[in-house]
Amino acid sequence: MKEGFFLNQLTGLNDTGLGTIVWLIWLAFIMLFLFYPTMSQKIQLGYMLRDLERKLARLKLVKDEVRDRTIDAIKRIGKPEKDPTQDIDRLMEFFVIAPESMDPYGIVYKLEHILETGESKFEEEVRKLSPAAEEYKVKTLANLVEVARTTNYLYRIVRHYYLLGKRTANIYLILQLQMLMPQLMEITEALRLASYAFAYGQPIGDGIGVLAVAKLAYGKEKARYEIAKDTTVSEIEFENRRVLIVRATGPGGTVGRPGEGVKKLIEREGDNVKLIITIDAGLRLEGDESGKMVEGVGVAIGGPGIDKYKIEEIAKERQIPLYAFVIYESIVEAITPMREAIAKAADTVVEKVKSVLLEKVPAGSTAIVAGIGNTVGIG
Repeated sequence: MKEGFFLNQLTGLNDTGLGTIVWLIWLAFIMLFLFYPTMSQKIQLGYMLRDLERKLARLKLVKDEVRDRTIDAIKRIGKPEKDPTQDIDRLMEFFVIAPESMDPYGIVYKLEHILETGESKFEEEVRKLSPAAEEYKVKTLANLVEVARTTNYLYRIVRHYYLLGKRTANIYLILQLQMLMPQLMEITEALRLASYAFAYGQPIGDGIGVLAVAKLAYGKEKARYEIAKDTTVSEIEFENRRVLIVRATGPGGTVGRPGEGVKKLIEREGDNVKLIITIDAGLRLEGDESGKMVEGVGVAIGGPGIDKYKIEEIAKERQIPLYAFVIYESIVEAITPMREAIAKAADTVVEKVKSVLLEKVPAGSTAIVAGIGNTVGIG
């Protein structure tokens, strides 16, 4: 009697024979999982492959959407004489090979040379495709092509590991890919939104450093000139202190050469430079507030490290203090149209920079303030 009651509770069926059959089927499944783990693994692998297949299809949709938007933007702005589709597809497969690092001596300048060559190649190709575009728009369109190239590369990498894992039935390879997919999908969505910004010349979150120094210089410029490729210096006077503001030249999409610009200024100004301040976007941690400004020491410049290295080297040589201000952003916020909370942080940074200049720079001396970031949409 008790056994029949237990069976009824387990199966939800009356003790009619059907309940016994269901119970035996469940028992058979349990035995299969216990004694034939390979079958269990195959079932799990099949589930994970179907999940990855759906996400891979979404990646392809985004890749194609960004590609089509890039082609449309070049047709709309550049007005090419022929269909640019084939050329865009060719640029989406473009690659850059990192320099040999077995002997690290001089690797920074080797990397700089390779990256500058790649950037020039992109701009040259886009310039050919966009004869009607103004020069600053060519730079923004080159950024857009780079977004399309990155999206294409991400899709190809995920597809490679998906197909490799499927062909070899390697559950551990597929498991690692599945664990990474939430972050990869987030990056893909960010790239999709970034393509909107570059297609229509909208400021992105990464430009907050440039926006801050533009506000610092607004209405106070005594002189303005180019110091390095795509890099501008604005000279202002603040409380009997000379401030040299370094930033990329907008409103085209470029990050300039802030490291080279700061280096040239210090070589020209000599010991009169008493402080270097860098302002940039910084990757926030989960739970941190977007647009929050934090301060520290060092050189706040992301990327491959070339500009950071140049500033650190000459600052060490001349014993110049390095101060930094960072505005917290997520990776999505950094490459998508700038949000209000981040834009408002520029005013907070400007006031803090003024306070540090008064406190750390003697009257009659010079300070360098470098706003780091992409200048798309910021003049």
